[in-house]
Amino acid sequence: MTTSTTYEIVIKGRATARFLRPLLDEFAIDHSVEGVTRLTGDVRDAAHLHGIVAHLSAVNAELISIGPLTPTQHTATSRPDLHPSTTNETSHS
Repeated sequence: MTTSTTYEIVIKGRATARFLRPLLDEFAIDHSVEGVTRLTGDVRDAAHLHGIVAHLSAVNAELISIGPLTPTQHTATSRPDLHPSTTNETSHS
């Protein structure tokens, strides 16, 4: 049995709940950093991660970063280093 790992996925723009609907049950959505949407949640295995990335690619999300969180990063509420050079909003209705 594999254990899940908590991941942080950062995408450019302010993604709406409709845009992220397939991920809402598995990920917390954070818009506290202007111009990005931060998703935090448990990823079961590589296939699960690939499915998440496939969904984001299918809806033309611009991935800024994706990676596992260390236990100390779980408690961080915002990451000032995530500000992209432009802050175009992503709104998919």
